[in-house]
Amino acid sequence: MGTSKAPPSHSKMETFLRDWRQDALNKVQYDAAIFIGDKLLAMTKDDKDAFWLAQVHFAAGNYTRAQALLTKQDLISSNPSCRYLAAHSMIKQNQFNEALALLGEHSPTHLFTNNAKRKTARGASGRPAPTLGKGSRGADRKAGGPSDNDLDSECSTRRYEAAMCYLRGLCYAKQNAFDRAKEAYKDALRIDVQCYEAFSQLVKNSLMSPDEEDTFMSSIDFSSLKPSSDSNNSDPSLEEEEVASYVKMLYTTQLSKYRNPSAFNTAIESLSTHYGLSNNADILLARADLLHTQCRFKDALAITSSILEDDKYNFSVYPTHLSCLYELKQTNRLFLIAHELADTHPEEPSTWLAVAIYYFSTNKIAEARRYFSKASMMDANFGAAWIGFAHTFAAEGEHDQAVTAYSTAARLFTGTHLPQVFLGMQNHAMNNMSAAEEFLKTAYGLCRTDPLLLNEMGIVYYHQGRLEDSVRMFCACLKIASETDCESSAWLGARINLGHAYRRLRMYDQALEEFDTVLREGGKDAAVFCAKGVIYLDMGRADEAVVVLHQALGMNSQDAVATELLGKALEESAGGDIDFLVGVAGDMRIAAGGNGTESAASSFAAGDPFGAGGEDLGVDDEGNEEDSFGMERFEMELEGRKAQARSRLVEGRNKKESTTRAAGTRTGTTARDKGKGVASSGVVAEQMIQQQSRSAARAVEETGVLGGRSLRNRRTAAAAAVGVDYGTPVQGRHGRGGNHPGGGGGGGGHGPGMDMSDE
Repeated sequence: MGTSKAPPSHSKMETFLRDWRQDALNKVQYDAAIFIGDKLLAMTKDDKDAFWLAQVHFAAGNYTRAQALLTKQDLISSNPSCRYLAAHSMIKQNQFNEALALLGEHSPTHLFTNNAKRKTARGASGRPAPTLGKGSRGADRKAGGPSDNDLDSECSTRRYEAAMCYLRGLCYAKQNAFDRAKEAYKDALRIDVQCYEAFSQLVKNSLMSPDEEDTFMSSIDFSSLKPSSDSNNSDPSLEEEEVASYVKMLYTTQLSKYRNPSAFNTAIESLSTHYGLSNNADILLARADLLHTQCRFKDALAITSSILEDDKYNFSVYPTHLSCLYELKQTNRLFLIAHELADTHPEEPSTWLAVAIYYFSTNKIAEARRYFSKASMMDANFGAAWIGFAHTFAAEGEHDQAVTAYSTAARLFTGTHLPQVFLGMQNHAMNNMSAAEEFLKTAYGLCRTDPLLLNEMGIVYYHQGRLEDSVRMFCACLKIASETDCESSAWLGARINLGHAYRRLRMYDQALEEFDTVLREGGKDAAVFCAKGVIYLDMGRADEAVVVLHQALGMNSQDAVATELLGKALEESAGGDIDFLVGVAGDMRIAAGGNGTESAASSFAAGDPFGAGGEDLGVDDEGNEEDSFGMERFEMELEGRKAQARSRLVEGRNKKESTTRAAGTRTGTTARDKGKGVASSGVVAEQMIQQQSRSAARAVEETGVLGGRSLRNRRTAAAAAVGVDYGTPVQGRHGRGGNHPGGGGGGGGHGPGMDMSDE
């Protein structure tokens, strides 16, 4: 009698289907995974299989089906993971209000306490309390403690609650409630340190100032991180400390580069040396951002270029890379990058940032504005595009519109100081010193270690007549630039400004020292020589003024400032020669038996500069012909010097008159006595030098990249590198743009420079 074959058990079939489903998902074959997952759910009616199928729908972009499945199975209210997935599906469908209603507006603060308790549960030495080894969990279960499943469930719940805080932050950001969004992101990290998405939003969108970042990093409980349970290390506490240190160093590399660069360098060095991350793209980009902040654009460009050689479509690198190209005026490379990206990736915001920067560098401001606007519309978090858009108005001198655009950026970038700096610069350009000071003080409250900001504050104080305060700011600027290894040539403008402040304070030796330093470091500019000439005139050293003013004209023969000052210096020098002649004639009168200096002066006034009274001094009473010949030679030499002085005086006057006629206007005042001449020369110099002596620290950036700065300034619009949350566009923006850049050039964008003239 034959035996019948038993049907396969359901458990074996379920295992088979789960393996098939997972294999399809591993091969990114979503249709197969959905097909098999649906059959498995019909067989098991298991909530886990329903959640798994909803996840596959979400990964395939079927957000509506994922949400509907979770709702149908009534899983949203009972399970945190299902509620998270349903809310995420709503956000993907732009249903932000509905998602926020599902998530709730309050974070689970009781989970913060658990994180804090982990610290108090550690021993006095800072290490965890002793455990019972491998059997400790079994002992806990016998004593009524939590089981392995309970601990795993608690960990999973904590992570999904943190993820829901992250989603809550996204919803607040869409509502332009940036402060609430920031707190939601912070709550996510307080619950789960590994919620990197929340950390990325805080950093990328510049929601925290450098000081806030430092304080928040100190409050995060990195010690809550646990290594995997299959570790064979005999001392788990050492593993926990290493994991906590590793994650903290990774996060440190993403923070603002304006605060504590030494800690940043330590983290980079440790990650590169001990963990082999020296060639990791994120680590290299963090190093490039630091170099860009220090205005070391060549070094930063070398790093970004190496990253793009390995992965030319790593779009997070492009803002810094484009900023460096703009600063170094490598317009051909900008042109090629813009064309290539426009051909291959027209859907990427970085593509249109490259096009905009290119047009900005070629002074095609209208086209640049279009593409900055297009990039910001494609990604509302793209800070470089927003700052660059504002720079286009500043470049055209449209101060009111620039102020509006920068104000919008300041509202969006609540943690970065760059928009406030640019607002201060715009108000300074409009001669609104009080408003400029307020904006710069606000920026100073956000960041105290940016040399650009300190330089701009010094300029405003200078124009307000607060010379001591301006000197303090210029000195602080140069000190920080030196301590952070900034490129010295980038801050020659700040040193020139310091020299002018010293000059206004009549601290002439210090002023000359600063100007000489500028000249030694390569800042050879006619304006610097003119400034030295003004100082020498103020000090009554007209001959030295003539020398440096000739050097200024040697660099720029058409320099109106140097020409004007040289005429005054020659007048001063000629007056000094005549005084010298009077003195020498008086000495000769005494030697010849006359009445000394008074007789010489009266004789000179009477037209007899030698005080001889018409007498022949060739022979004395004793008939000494040798003395007679000596006096004759002296008279001839003195007459020659007198003629040279008069000729120099006439030549200087003629040159001044011809320059005045050519320019169509008179740039100075009439020479009076010596003291008045020096005073007027100082005023004329400061009125003219304002067109040539600028603050070298310009903003880029975000970028700074276009943030500047360096936009900085030191920032280009691309380098501002500050992010924005979702907000309304600036009034009057236009988002249309073509597919290809035209012409050839570089791009980025600086904020407006500041004159160093007296008011």
